[in-house]
Amino acid sequence: MKKLLLLAICFAATLSTQAQTKDRKWAVGLHGGAIQYHGDLGHDFYSNSKTAYGFGGISFAAYLNSHMDVQVLYTRGTLGYDSGVTGFKSDFSSISANLRIYFLNSDWMVRPYGFGGIGAILFDRQLNFQKELIDTALPSAGGGLTFQLNDAIAINLQETFLFTNNDARDGVVSGADDDFLMHSVGVTYSFGKMKDADKDGVSDSKDKCADTPPGVAVDKKGCPLDKDSDGIADYLDTCPDVAGTQALNGCPDKDGDGVADAQDRCPDTAGTTALKGCPDADGDGVADLDDQCANTKKGSKVDAKGCVADSDSDGVADDVDRCPNAAGIASLKGCPDADGDGVADMDDRCPNAKGNIDNKGCPEITKQDAVKITYIGSKIFFENNSDKLKVASLSQLDELAKILTKYEGANLVIEGHTDSNGSDAFNINLSQKRTESVKRYLVSKGIAESRLTGIGKGEAEPIADNKKALGRAKNRRVELKTNY
Repeated sequence: MKKLLLLAICFAATLSTQAQTKDRKWAVGLHGGAIQYHGDLGHDFYSNSKTAYGFGGISFAAYLNSHMDVQVLYTRGTLGYDSGVTGFKSDFSSISANLRIYFLNSDWMVRPYGFGGIGAILFDRQLNFQKELIDTALPSAGGGLTFQLNDAIAINLQETFLFTNNDARDGVVSGADDDFLMHSVGVTYSFGKMKDADKDGVSDSKDKCADTPPGVAVDKKGCPLDKDSDGIADYLDTCPDVAGTQALNGCPDKDGDGVADAQDRCPDTAGTTALKGCPDADGDGVADLDDQCANTKKGSKVDAKGCVADSDSDGVADDVDRCPNAAGIASLKGCPDADGDGVADMDDRCPNAKGNIDNKGCPEITKQDAVKITYIGSKIFFENNSDKLKVASLSQLDELAKILTKYEGANLVIEGHTDSNGSDAFNINLSQKRTESVKRYLVSKGIAESRLTGIGKGEAEPIADNKKALGRAKNRRVELKTNY
């Protein structure tokens, strides 16, 4: 038996082998070995002192996963036992179906496994002491080693125990059933279509990067090449020959400022992205490399040379000049004052008429015109319980429009008041509508709507007794107030 095993191993050693994989799910094998007996006549398991009986066979296997497959093994040979005094011998055929469980996955060169299953033995008719020709083996069990040397061929060493249901094959019925042990060595060939989803030439079962884009060169594991070993694949690496950082698409950055050396104007000194990698000590937005006024006060607006800017050349630096693009005077922070009233044109609501600061650059409304505005308010009347202006009020409003046009910087607040008749909500709504009527009329006469504000006060601010008819009449009024 030892010679038989040695011969098989030497033959198999000349071949390359590998177990089944997802790509090669099917395997066929040729096997040979020796079978030994255990029963009423004796016990020669793992003994070389008895006559060795051999067998040959063929197997078929189907891959389940990286740790399991199913094998069907058919054998043909001779089994028996010779004690020197008595014995038996018979030719037989056997078949078994086994689930094999591998303790290591298919990446290992040598893989131990255990298995279990069912089997049957068909004996030739030369046995005359037992009519039945078939013994069942429940279970068949054992273990083995698979030597993996390439994608197609495998060497297999296996020990199979056949525990039968018969105690008469050896001619003696006196104890336990007769059992057999098969020592086998085999060569198997795995086949199947390789799956390669990303078409990179590496099977999916071995591909560690299964979604490689088409046409990208890969290594043995199916991952894109990375010549500079910086963790960024060459096809994504802007600098594939020099190790760099992921943030810069594989390009180096010596000073660590986030600007790749190839684009860094100051590659040996950390700077800012905005200044192409150069520092700016005074923070004025001009790189030290170009700054001719390196100590500019923080926050100052500077020109391209890094010096404080004065765009309108009025002697007021842009960083404090409210009007940097129009020459002005220092007292108004660089802004012009066309009418010379001390209010900068940008703040002057009447830039072409001399006024004062209190009136935002507009002239003061004369006392006479102020009195007239108040008088006009007292002469604005509406139809009863309506926001419709009476015809007599229109001439007064025309006069008011002339005054407002004269003082173009002045704003007008129109307050509407009612007596106490009716609900609060009704009176508020009515007074508001009446102020809107006045606004609409003044707008129709050319007064900007933005200068007019209408406020309905309802009955909230009476100026006379609402219990008397005369008092209620006085309370139904419009008040006009100007402001800037």
